[in-house]
Amino acid sequence: MISRLRDYLMVILVLGLVWQLFAFWLQEPLLPSPSEVLNLLWAEVSRGNLLHHLLVTLRRVVIAFVFAMLFGILLGWCMGRHRQSNRWLDPVLVLLLNLPALVLIILLYVWMGLVESAAVLAVILNKVPNVAVTIREGARSLDPQLEQMAQAYHFSLSQRVFDLWLPQLFPYLMGAMRSGLALIWKIVLVVELLGRSDGIGFQLHLAFQMFDVAMILAYSFSFILVVQLIEWTLLQPLERRARRWQGEGARCHA
Repeated sequence: MISRLRDYLMVILVLGLVWQLFAFWLQEPLLPSPSEVLNLLWAEVSRGNLLHHLLVTLRRVVIAFVFAMLFGILLGWCMGRHRQSNRWLDPVLVLLLNLPALVLIILLYVWMGLVESAAVLAVILNKVPNVAVTIREGARSLDPQLEQMAQAYHFSLSQRVFDLWLPQLFPYLMGAMRSGLALIWKIVLVVELLGRSDGIGFQLHLAFQMFDVAMILAYSFSFILVVQLIEWTLLQPLERRARRWQGEGARCHA
């Protein structure tokens, strides 16, 4: 963990130095230096603006992520385990996968108005198909011999879920969670830019109108940092713990 963090910081440092050199060489207002962006970032934090808009966006991301994962897992499991369900739902899934996020956002704003529920629902509907596709493949790959063993030993539903299905689905769940988090916060910014009066996306919209590149970079980096912290403090520890558990289970079976 420490070595990965060190490597990550080294890369950030190198990129920051390259950015600083280009900004110094070009002397272009549309390419502010890292120090200018950091000073503006600190000023926004001091005024309380950054924290307010950051929390608003984070709330939308968390709500959309939880519901997208929940519905996507249920849909993917149903399609992966039941051929008839997959036959009927697959055309709908393909349609949603190929429907541009921007079109869906605009339609929901037109139908429901520029309200919070339309914004969050647009993000959920954009992510559910991706989660469902990933979980469907995981459900299809479950070991049938383990299923037969569970039936022979009369496993309860909780035993099937926690001792049989979750360990096999774990890589697919982690993939869906990682891609989901990366995609959802980007869609949330688009939703906020188009129809909300707060959030990081709204601030980016204001900065774009004024060609304030420093403001765009400051607010963008702030949320990228939050997402990266979620990756470091939640997803990576969860993955390491689950992989240790899987390794212990494999040694026990051996």
